[in-house]
Amino acid sequence: MNTSPKPKECAYEPCGKSFLPLRPLQTVCSPMCGMRLVRAKKAKERVETRKRREAIKTIPELIKEAQVAFNSYIRARDKDQPCICCGRPLGTGDVGGAFDCGHYRSTGSASHLRFDERNAHGQTKACNRYGAGRAVDYRVGLIARIGREAVEALEADNTPHKWTRDELIAIRATYKAKLKELEKQE
Repeated sequence: MNTSPKPKECAYEPCGKSFLPLRPLQTVCSPMCGMRLVRAKKAKERVETRKRREAIKTIPELIKEAQVAFNSYIRARDKDQPCICCGRPLGTGDVGGAFDCGHYRSTGSASHLRFDERNAHGQTKACNRYGAGRAVDYRVGLIARIGREAVEALEADNTPHKWTRDELIAIRATYKAKLKELEKQE
């Protein structure tokens, strides 16, 4: 009876060498291949975990992520323009920047317009947060930027919209890509 070990194929696929195992449960040809195999398995687990986490996100979580991407794009788009309300320059400011992405029709009262680029512009924090959006001044500045017809169309748009997972994921990806493109142009 022959009890000598039979050659095995290394479990780390890029290696692919044949080897004679020294131990009964040995699956790799060397310690280096063993480390690489463990790292590859951990990387695969991280990807799978990320996919599972993405799959269980709720609609409100996806709206929040899409809103962050959209607002970042609007702030980058409008950084060289003055505030839509007061006309002061939008500076770089301290932590969090000196200006916000302000919405003409708020996301609370017109959530269907939250991702409409005509409805969002750079606005100083003083105007947006502490001046309650300064709707009248915002309207004047908005007419100067996009025209009276477009402003009236925004004001007349009251069609409700229920966001789907796919829409929100697409919006998030679109505005992340647009932001990357803007940053690349600088």
